[in-house]
Amino acid sequence: MTTVVDDELWSAVGDPIRRRMLDLLLADGGGTATTLSDRLPVTRQAVAKHLGVLGRVGLVHDTPSGRERRYEVDEAQLARAVAQLSSVGAAWDARLQRIKRIAEAIQRSREAGHEG
Repeated sequence: MTTVVDDELWSAVGDPIRRRMLDLLLADGGGTATTLSDRLPVTRQAVAKHLGVLGRVGLVHDTPSGRERRYEVDEAQLARAVAQLSSVGAAWDARLQRIKRIAEAIQRSREAGHEG
C-alpha cells in the first residue's frame, strides 16, 4: 500500500502549539492572533508566525476583522490531513503485524529446535 504524504502539511501539524491552535480555532469557530495568544504559552508574534505556517499549507484561512485578521480552520484541508494520518497509521499497523508474525515464527522455530 502506497500512501502519498504531504510533508509540509505533516510538518505543520507536527508542532504541538499549532495543533493546540487548531483545537482552539475549531472549538471557538475562529479567532485572531491576539485571542489565541491569550490562551497559549507563546507571544502574539509567535502565534502570528504559527498561523502563517498553517495558512501556507491551507489549514487556516483569514479574513480582515477590524485592525486584525480572523482565522478559521479549513475543514476540508484538515480532513485531508486526518485521512493521510489514518492511512499512514494503517500501513504501519500492517507492517508491525508482519514483523510480529515473523518474530513469532522465529520463536516457534527455536522452541521446536530445543525439544528434539
